[in-house]
Amino acid sequence: MNIEDPRAIGAQIRMRLPQLTPLELRVVDAITARKDLTEATPLKEIAQQSSVSEAMIVKIAKKLGFTGFREMRIGLVEYNQSDAANLYREISPDDSSASVIQKVFHTSMQALEETIAILDVEAFDRAADILHRATHRDFYGIGGSAQIARDVAHKFLRIGLRAAIYDDSHMMLMSASILKPDDAVVVFSHSGTTTAVLEATKLARKSGARTIAVTNYSDSPIAKAADVVLCSTAQGSPLLGENAAARIAQLNILDALFVAIAQRDFAAAERNLNKTMKAVSANREK
Repeated sequence: MNIEDPRAIGAQIRMRLPQLTPLELRVVDAITARKDLTEATPLKEIAQQSSVSEAMIVKIAKKLGFTGFREMRIGLVEYNQSDAANLYREISPDDSSASVIQKVFHTSMQALEETIAILDVEAFDRAADILHRATHRDFYGIGGSAQIARDVAHKFLRIGLRAAIYDDSHMMLMSASILKPDDAVVVFSHSGTTTAVLEATKLARKSGARTIAVTNYSDSPIAKAADVVLCSTAQGSPLLGENAAARIAQLNILDALFVAIAQRDFAAAERNLNKTMKAVSANREK
């Protein structure tokens, strides 16, 4: 794991949590909850407090992408000292309105800080190229993910790039079945495990289309099925869940992608933007 950017540590750990067993999850929760962790904290102490063997701790560290316990310990210490880690605060039933506002905003700020730290720029550029060159662009998502797809399609239309949004499992499959190699699909799934979206992604790829996944988990089934993966990240809470903050991060990824695509033919984007703005200006109150 690359620990050059401390902001990425928390995100990289959370992205791998679905791979862990319930026992391993409990151990990770206990370790990451410790705020007194230092680079001198011995492996033996961690193992004893978690009621598992030292070998188990090392195994977990490796499953989380570290070379071993020592690298995990260093990474967590640096992450705990980062501004991103200190933004998150759990929401309490007794919080005042001012406190709730601050915590919700800070959770979104943390998601943005950590997402930019883990975002693969090479994958981002590949996604921009695929969408810019595509003949047809189909977006798949269900629930909150479909709302992100609609927001992105609206932005694309402003610069003359048409996109179709599908939020029904049958419609996704119908769309995927008739795609061609010069077409592109963007699939939105926070968990990366939504069955309807996964099946459509696999079929779209089988049809020859290029597939781009926007998800919170890099090792999820949908991420593995796609050609290009753009990962967001967000820390969960019992009340907000991960989805709320993750949507903020995903919207920002797609906003950046929108700008990058517009840059690839700026003259055409500017020309179409003027046309679409003019078309709706008559409906605005003077």
